[in-house]
Amino acid sequence: MKPIPWEIRRELLIKAEEETNPDYGHIPDKRPVEEHIKYGVINLDKPAGPSSHEVVAWVKRILNLTRAGHSGTLEA
Repeated sequence: MKPIPWEIRRELLIKAEEETNPDYGHIPDKRPVEEHIKYGVINLDKPAGPSSHEVVAWVKRILNLTRAGHSGTLEA
């Protein structure tokens, strides 16, 4: 009988610890808000009514973005 997944003892194996070079990015919890907006993802629960296209247009206008889009459908 296989063990139950939450009863399996697991260990995290770290091969090497490295520092993030600020020339190539940021530590995630220290990333500036501007970069979250520029490269981020918004998890949106769209209400019934407005189309996916309308919601993308609103997000662009609210966040003052030139580019935004959606993946798949936002329809329920």
